[in-house]
Amino acid sequence: MKKVILLGLAMVSVMSMQAVKNQKYVTYIEQWQSVAAQQEEDYGIPAAITLAQALLESSAGTSELAVNANNHFGIKCAGDWLGDVYRYDDDARGECFRVYTDAAESFRDHSLFLKKDRYKTLYDIDVANYKGWAYRLRECGYATDPLYAQKLIRIIEEYELAPKDTTAMVSSGKQEVKKAVMVKATAPIATFAEEAEPEYVEPLSADEERTQFFLSHAKQKMDGHAYVVAQEGDTYANVAFRLNYRERQLREWNDALGRELKVGDRIYLGAKKLEGAKEKMLLWVHPGESLWYISQRECVKIDKIREYNGFSKDVRVFKTRQQILMRKPQ
Repeated sequence: MKKVILLGLAMVSVMSMQAVKNQKYVTYIEQWQSVAAQQEEDYGIPAAITLAQALLESSAGTSELAVNANNHFGIKCAGDWLGDVYRYDDDARGECFRVYTDAAESFRDHSLFLKKDRYKTLYDIDVANYKGWAYRLRECGYATDPLYAQKLIRIIEEYELAPKDTTAMVSSGKQEVKKAVMVKATAPIATFAEEAEPEYVEPLSADEERTQFFLSHAKQKMDGHAYVVAQEGDTYANVAFRLNYRERQLREWNDALGRELKVGDRIYLGAKKLEGAKEKMLLWVHPGESLWYISQRECVKIDKIREYNGFSKDVRVFKTRQQILMRKPQ
């Protein structure tokens, strides 16, 4: 009897552990499935693959990299990364990993990362073929784990991340009738049986995209520093994409972390100056003018203006007409 009781307790314990693990994954999926679906729509990467990679790489958002660096995909710095970094022991000691302002930026950067030439053969595979994508990711060298593809597939199938048909038995009196049930997908899957394949349009290269951008956004200069003026529909994200910049870098150049782009705003294409012109050591400001607006107009880093004047970060909009320093006092 004791053996039976102990066995029963052990089974309950195992089931409880499985339930906890399952709930952690389910919660993560509920939180990020719409973001993954958006990546499929914008970049053609299967939502199921994006979610499975995020779950595996970040342990459903609980890994050290996810918690401390908002890095949910284990993406390393690489040569083109200009943002903050986090040192972490992975394949080697103290490897460099990317740091993001939030997890959503990590999802977007993951999509852009998979647009590199190294992964171009991924897009030869139908978006609905998650197994093909999983094995091709491993072949392209995304991870060193030889079982990486199998792990992704297991997560996708265990948590039903890809759409599929199932049948449910519905009781009708004494008879049982099969009823078709469609499991809700994280994103719509394209089918080509109902309509003809659309004509293929060759995407613009990075250089062509940049050239097209400057045709509609005339490049201007302020004391030798290039900028363009934001137009209707522009965002820091799409401007960065068209210029082949990192969005965070573009925002940092423009002191725009946490700020949305508005029509008429200047968008500097490099770092602003550390101080104003000599003839503008003292600058008159007027009620209603913001410190950010002055920083953009004069092409001077906002932190340097704060430093010269002893302003706290609470100083955002001037309420009176006054003079402020634009250079360090002699």
